[in-house]
Amino acid sequence: MFSSKIEAQNITINSGWQFSLGNKTSNNWETINLPHTWNKDDAFDDKKGYYRGIGWYKKQLFFSKTKRNLIHYLHFKGVNQETDVYVNGNHVGNHKGGYTAFNFNISKWIHYDAYNLIEVKVSNSHNKNIPPLDADFTFYGGIYRDVELVSKQQQHISLSDFASEGFYVDYYHVSEEKAGVEVKVLIDNFEHSRTSNVIRLSLSDAENNTLLTEKRSFSVNANQTSVLTIKLPEINTPKLWSPETPYLYKLHVSLLDKNGIVLDEKWQNIGFRWVSVDANKGLFLNGKPYKIIGVNRHQDYQGYGNAVPIHLQKKDIHLIKNMGANIIRFAHYPHSQDLLKLCDELGLLVWSEIPIVNKVTNSKAFYDSCLTMQEEHLKQYYNYPSVVMFGYMNEIFLRLAFDNKSTTKEKEDAKVYTYKLAKQLEDFTRKHAPNRLTVMALHFNELYNDTKIADLSMLIGWNLYFGWYHDKIYDLGTFLDDQHKRFPNRSIMVSEYGPGADIRIATTIPKKYDYSQQYQLLLHKGYYQQVAERNFVAGMTAWNFADFGSEFRGDAIPHVNQKGLVQYNREPKDIYYWYKAVLNQHESFVHIALKHQNMLHLVNETSYPISIFSNQKAGKLYINDVFFKDLEFKNGLATALVSFTEGENHIKVITNSSEDSHTIQVNLIGNLKEEKIERLGINVGSHFNFIDSENQITFIADRPYSKNLFGYLNGSPFNLSKEKHQGIPYDIRNTNLEPLYQTMLEDCTKYKIDIPNGYYKITLYFVEPQLKNDADIIYNLKTSKKAINNKSKQRIFNILLNQTLVESHFNMAEQYPEKYGIEKSAKINIKNNEGVTISLKPMEGKPLISGILIENLN
Repeated sequence: MFSSKIEAQNITINSGWQFSLGNKTSNNWETINLPHTWNKDDAFDDKKGYYRGIGWYKKQLFFSKTKRNLIHYLHFKGVNQETDVYVNGNHVGNHKGGYTAFNFNISKWIHYDAYNLIEVKVSNSHNKNIPPLDADFTFYGGIYRDVELVSKQQQHISLSDFASEGFYVDYYHVSEEKAGVEVKVLIDNFEHSRTSNVIRLSLSDAENNTLLTEKRSFSVNANQTSVLTIKLPEINTPKLWSPETPYLYKLHVSLLDKNGIVLDEKWQNIGFRWVSVDANKGLFLNGKPYKIIGVNRHQDYQGYGNAVPIHLQKKDIHLIKNMGANIIRFAHYPHSQDLLKLCDELGLLVWSEIPIVNKVTNSKAFYDSCLTMQEEHLKQYYNYPSVVMFGYMNEIFLRLAFDNKSTTKEKEDAKVYTYKLAKQLEDFTRKHAPNRLTVMALHFNELYNDTKIADLSMLIGWNLYFGWYHDKIYDLGTFLDDQHKRFPNRSIMVSEYGPGADIRIATTIPKKYDYSQQYQLLLHKGYYQQVAERNFVAGMTAWNFADFGSEFRGDAIPHVNQKGLVQYNREPKDIYYWYKAVLNQHESFVHIALKHQNMLHLVNETSYPISIFSNQKAGKLYINDVFFKDLEFKNGLATALVSFTEGENHIKVITNSSEDSHTIQVNLIGNLKEEKIERLGINVGSHFNFIDSENQITFIADRPYSKNLFGYLNGSPFNLSKEKHQGIPYDIRNTNLEPLYQTMLEDCTKYKIDIPNGYYKITLYFVEPQLKNDADIIYNLKTSKKAINNKSKQRIFNILLNQTLVESHFNMAEQYPEKYGIEKSAKINIKNNEGVTISLKPMEGKPLISGILIENLN
């Protein structure tokens, strides 16, 4: 029998820190709790940029003299991006990199039976020698993951090997017949004399039955580290781990002294599985072809930045599993280790990577940072069976592809030194993670083939946006076939794809770059079909699981990349439920894809197409409790053109084992002159409806004028780039109604609305699309900056409602320094059945208008 006497402990020390932004001599200290970021708000305001600089944290910790014989560490799980730690004024250490954990042994600086001052200097400043240098996500600064005080006995399982667990689990053989585990353990001895110890390894099954126990006696020299490698006997007919059956064994590692007293112990889940890739047949899991379908994930969350409580992060993993995904790519940096443990338990394959994104600095310091990051990454994430891929670069030639400033020689040099770094990282990863696949993600450019960088890793991920940034949805298959034909020995997958989507936008005629959920469904369906048809494509990971912060972006919600399957607050978009219908066959469900609309406005028609998602084969559709149609679900989808009546309509779908319903208010607009209009919003220049939920107004899609309705008599939609954009992809200042302002009708001199006689307030919405803050939309992969920066001649026009002059010499460029959302309101009394005619009379340039709101004041 072994005795157990462990005095060591791990204490989370997140509460009661003092924080100051900038200089630590400032008097502006505030009390905060960790996790914390200083960019939670400024990365989402209307002001360009966000604070990238220094922040200071400090905390007092009391150490009892009873703990004098223990070794004390500060364990930081994640600080972005460079950290200096001080104890009682002494510099303890420096750590570079924002996404891996690190430990500092603080024992020699501690004062016992006293309070000790812990100070942490953090910087998220741009540093050319620390990746990421540039990326389409916000680099939040701060101590954004937990901090622990770890106290250990003089001999303990090492915490000094790049903040790893101090032991590494390898599988020397795995098959359906047998499986064997080999464990390398590092033991630190901080005593001043040689010690005799025992390592005990115990392997149990999921039911806690002990299968194997091994122990080994050894000695450790004073102030040295001992490395032991212990090979456990094979077990017969192991239960294999997979996303469908995530069976886990448990390894128990114990360190004992010569008297059998336990000094340290750790546990690790064990999953027996093996993974390989074939250029013609895709990915194999446990010897069988296995199509991987899942998502990418960023770690930030609405209202938190990257300082997200772990319970919310774990909900992400549950949502992803519930959708039916079998893989997560943790982009573009290592995510919390707590999530990897959950992936082990739930059954999700993991692609983990370090944040070398978009470009490389040609310096020894940058190379060293990258290699150190990868060593930390591999050692800290090594033991998780869910981690099947280790990556190290994403779209590394993106900036080079759009570089108009460098000389030809500089560009050629960049190709060479970037390849050199990639080769070093590939070789390092293959050597130190032999049971994993190496992987790299590329963007749509021949540079990767020309430089042969695409031939380095075992698996290549293509980040492809056909049908969004360029070309058409079904051009994806042509590209994949061409790559496979040209490079038949290369294993490939689609590592990113997807359009932006905003739940406030709806249309019956979805178009590229309109941010409608309807277009998001079209694109994802198309990609899924094309990947499924090609056995040589290993799989696909949608970009992205959730909307995420990207400060420079001007999407329908500024500063947020909206390509998520769920919103920034994790409420699912319709597309999430379509994936669930296709991928999740374990629990029956049905979902009506109309839940984000509580009001439906139908102009000159009574029917509207709705989509229903289900993993069942058939169902029945009821409208207002009357049977309407039998449904047949193909690839998770059934559609129905539903006839609605004025007022409240109840939709219900029933399958054999599931049911869903939704109630929606329908407004049938057939003849404005015969209907009492309370409020009528028009999204001028746009083919989609925009739901302003805050003010409970739907701005309905524009149309050419027809009698007794509304519409433009002339003009055309304004497009920055007719190939891609519906309107302008910029943050509009002074408003949250970007989808209303970002689309507009140009050269429209007359707009007519046939409302009945009465007293009305009419509000017109304007923005000047070509003022100053031209966003950097380099991620729209074929847009030239030259085209973006062209300025139009100024536009000046008069605004009239019927014959009444509302604004003379209206000149947005003169009156507003940037792209401001401008409202012009006036009250008008309509007589003689004349309706209202909005006249925009040009004096210089072409007038334009973004929206109209009519409110009945009678």
